[in-house]
Amino acid sequence: MMTYEKTGQRRGFTLVEIMAVVLILALLMGIAAKNFIGMTDKARVTTTKATLKELHGAVNMFKLDTGRYPTEEEGLYALIDQPTDVEGWTGYLETTDIPRDSWKNELAYILNPESGRPFVVISYGADGKEGGEGYDMDLYSTDVE
Repeated sequence: MMTYEKTGQRRGFTLVEIMAVVLILALLMGIAAKNFIGMTDKARVTTTKATLKELHGAVNMFKLDTGRYPTEEEGLYALIDQPTDVEGWTGYLETTDIPRDSWKNELAYILNPESGRPFVVISYGADGKEGGEGYDMDLYSTDVE
């Protein structure tokens, strides 16, 4: 809306000025969104590492209480459902479901992996597939400190 002062000069904004402001706001929103998305992915990695650490500890507690690690067939379910051939089982998770990684993918449990460790719990990253780089990179419970 344009108004004119007593001097005859117009006051208000032209379409070009409004478009310039809209363009600047759009660029700022794009930069903010990019930074926010990056922070979300970092948070997912951090949360997944915490989940892996918790499960790694739970598997070690299972071993201390029962004298063996869960088999690959039992997998992480041995932490919430007592295997029939196990004594000393006390339950190891405060949930009735096996946690997933932050991308809602199932976690893998491997007994006696090639690394020489007794076991490993793995998140296959954002893509849910073995291998990858960046946020698609595999995360291992044996690497979490």
